[in-house]
Amino acid sequence: MTYLSRVRINPLRAASRTLLANPRALHGAVVAGIPDTSPGDRILWRLDADHPRRPVLLALTPSKPDWTHIVEQAGWPDAEGEHYAIRDYSPLLGQLAIGREFAFRLKASPVQNTSKPDKPGAHHTKTAAELHHRSYRMAHRTAAHQLTWFLERTPRWGFMIPAAHTDQPAPGLELPTAVPSFDAPPAQEVRITDRSRTTFTKPGTRTPVTLTTATFEGRLRITDPSLLQTALLGGIGPSKAYGCGLLTLAPLPTGSR
Repeated sequence: MTYLSRVRINPLRAASRTLLANPRALHGAVVAGIPDTSPGDRILWRLDADHPRRPVLLALTPSKPDWTHIVEQAGWPDAEGEHYAIRDYSPLLGQLAIGREFAFRLKASPVQNTSKPDKPGAHHTKTAAELHHRSYRMAHRTAAHQLTWFLERTPRWGFMIPAAHTDQPAPGLELPTAVPSFDAPPAQEVRITDRSRTTFTKPGTRTPVTLTTATFEGRLRITDPSLLQTALLGGIGPSKAYGCGLLTLAPLPTGSR
């Protein structure tokens, strides 16, 4: 059985600052909360820091976790209220159907594989292992490249992004009929709400790891429930151990359909 957890983080504590600054450290804290794991189990997590004073850790785990250690080290252990919430993921999976729409959020690491490390729009930090390969994994640096990466891949994840809804202009604000129209593609219901680049090191090595991420939010329409379920449980894109790939869904606000 799969569970989705939400854990409150207190950013003012010393342990919290370590976790918030180093994705590898936060990954270790997530793994430490899962008592039973099997080879091949996929653990996904994401740090949502919309409000810098109230960051939230989301985790998708293949068994029921215990987040007591995170609350004691990086939360508010003596405060009132719910320190963390754990929900069965099955009800959401049961709602997946062709044509159904959800609000979504995804933090991903948009990359491309290329033999030309100087290709525009991408950034690459070469590791010792990659020096022996002809193909390089390069992170997309610009918002345009990151958005293109996302939109080109939605069919393989079992959904599409609908065209954006636009309100009718107020009286007197209509465009004049003489204004020419252009064959530009319609805007879609997705936006990048955060872009970041984090550098950290792994134990036993001085080679830095550079993680470039983009957070996508918007509205999706399901085209293949099976593919979407695979994306939800298995994650999207690379760097899943570092907080990327967790796609979360939520009911659309009333009147937004």
